Parts: sequence; C-alpha cells; structure tokens
Amino acid sequence: DVPNQDDEFPELAAYRVAQDLGLRVTTHAGVWGATNDWGIRNAYEAGVMLEGYTYVHAASLSADSYQKIAATGGNVSLATESEDTCGQGYPPIHQLRKYGIPTSLSVDTSVWFSADLFSAMRATVNADRALEHYLAHRLEPAETITHVKLRAEDVVHMATRGGAQALGKDDQIGSLEKGKLGDVVLLKNEDSPTWAPLVNPWGQVVYQAQRGDVHTVLVGGEVVKWDGKVTAGDLKGVRAKLDDTVAYLEREVGDDWIAGQHPDIPETEVLYNPYKYKK
Repeated sequence: DVPNQDDEFPELAAYRVAQDLGLRVTTHAGVWGATNDWGIRNAYEAGVMLEGYTYVHAASLSADSYQKIAATGGNVSLATESEDTCGQGYPPIHQLRKYGIPTSLSVDTSVWFSADLFSAMRATVNADRALEHYLAHRLEPAETITHVKLRAEDVVHMATRGGAQALGKDDQIGSLEKGKLGDVVLLKNEDSPTWAPLVNPWGQVVYQAQRGDVHTVLVGGEVVKWDGKVTAGDLKGVRAKLDDTVAYLEREVGDDWIAGQHPDIPETEVLYNPYKYKK
C-alpha cells in the first residue's frame, strides 16, 4: 500500500527491486480513505508504473489516475464483494470499461467473503448493472436501460483469461488452446434442477453455477478433482488443522470471540407514516 496524502514514497525501494528482478507488482489502489490518487501520482512520477502491474480495487480514483493506469499498461483486479462490504468505493467496472483497462477478478480475503469466482462473477455483473440503471434513472429526463453494457461472457473472461493476463501468463493458461498447460474446470451436475434447460452457457456459468457443480479440475493436465471430490493433497488433514486453529482462537480470545460474531448494529429510525390502513 502507498501513502494516502503524503509526498513520501517508502515503497519506492520495493518497486525498484521488483524492476531489477523483472517481477510484476500488485498493489492496493483507490481504497477510499486509505490509498487514493496520491499513491498513483507518486508511482507515476517515480516512473515505476510499468506494463503488467496490477492495481487491486481502484474504486476511488480520479479520471487522471485511471488514465495513468491505462497509459502505462496496467490492469485492475476487482474484489467486488470486498468493495461492496468494506466501503472501499463502488466497484469501478464502468470506469475500467470507459478507459480501456484490462480487468480480472479476486476475492480479497477468503475468511470474510466468498472464496470462489462464481460469487465474484455474480457480484460484479450485478453491481455494474445496478449502477447503470441507477444512473439512467437519475437523468433528466430519466432513461430506461434495455441493453446493459456488461454481459455474462465479460465476467467469465475476467475470471479466466483476465486473470491469466493479469499474471502475465496468458500464453500458458486462461483458455483452452493448443500448447497451453491444460488447466481445465469442468462443470457438470445432472442432479441439479438449475442445469436444465441449458440455453445460454455464459449465463448458466454466471447465474446458476456453484462450487458444488465443479465435477473435474485439471491443473497442468493433472486431475486434482474428480466427480466432485478433491483427489490431490490431504484435504481431511487440512480441515482438521483449520478446526484446531479456530478452536485455539476461540479459547484465546474468549468472550470477545462471541461478541465479534454479533457486533452492535446502528438502530434504524422508522419514519412517521401518515397513512392508516382501514379494514
């Protein structure tokens, strides 16, 4: 992360090391109240905004900052559930589209939000469509949107090839093409009523598919999940360690653990209603 409103740029040394080693940089950007246009300005003026760098969230930036990201060949990774929940700024899909910035999807933190890209795709397409309708309704005169700009196939691209491009590995993964590594996710669930009829594959993946519909996964041509069950690694052992970790935290944190699950919620004042229903 870079400073908020500060001319100091302590991360510059890390950027220089990344340049020397030929490494890509991923950094927060445009997180409301934390990392804003100053961070982009500092990096741009220092000459360390290089092609292929990834800016996560980018939800609270000015037009000038988006132009800088686009001009330097950067890309943005959206963590829509996180942006919606944590007040980092509205997911800027419409801005990224307007400035031609390549986009991928992420989950930010899997202990707080959905740890799968099906949820990320749905959250992203719904957030952008909701904003598009909202802005159209506020026009004078108001407009009705009948053809939304962000399509299901667009967010599937963000979740697959968009991620590969952000990692600089589009020549290896992200799509099914001759010569690539053979990373494949097969969706199949003949027991689910939501899988018939199959009319639009893009819409099916975005609006109907769940983690439980993942039948087979290949990584580099090797099967790591088959018939809905993970076949690689010690899943039971990992789950046991996670359960032990949670139990330890519950013991150490004590009553605050329970309190943290049920935080105080601001009260909502119900407005006076002058209308009365008469039977």
